[in-house]
Amino acid sequence: MQTAGTLVSVLPLTEVLVVAACWQTEPEAEAVIHRAINAAAEIADADVGDTELAVMLTDDAGIRTLNSNWRGIDKATNVLSFPALQPAAGAPADAPRMLGDIAIAYETTRQEADEEEKPFDHHLSHLAVHGFLHLIGYDHENDDDAEAMEGLEREILAQLGIPDPYADRERTD
Repeated sequence: MQTAGTLVSVLPLTEVLVVAACWQTEPEAEAVIHRAINAAAEIADADVGDTELAVMLTDDAGIRTLNSNWRGIDKATNVLSFPALQPAAGAPADAPRMLGDIAIAYETTRQEADEEEKPFDHHLSHLAVHGFLHLIGYDHENDDDAEAMEGLEREILAQLGIPDPYADRERTD
């Protein structure tokens, strides 16, 4: 997209940082994450053009530390999102807009994919999409919010050719 002689991106700039050696067994992980984030950015109704985010691929020990320090929960989890504070009014127009950071743990992601008999890249895509949606304001703290977020996840993943990750989940409604 061209605006007043300046190239404006409609997709966020996503940096993937591999900080745990266990991710070396998944050489396509970075490409999977980029595809998932780009699909989410294209489908979600949010202003994410010219924004930046980082995805850290860590292990269970690393995410456990983050979970303990930031949420007070001393256990590993699959994905954590840390939305960035937005610049105050009057900030320079050319200042980068940060969406935030996502951390994904290898062992938990691998275990969940295996237990649910899903391809690893499908589960990784789902976690990247889930984390991205948190960065742009979605949550699942109540049933209505969870339903809206899960519906958007399904739509994004379907665009990527990934089956509904919630299809086999028992409903307790």
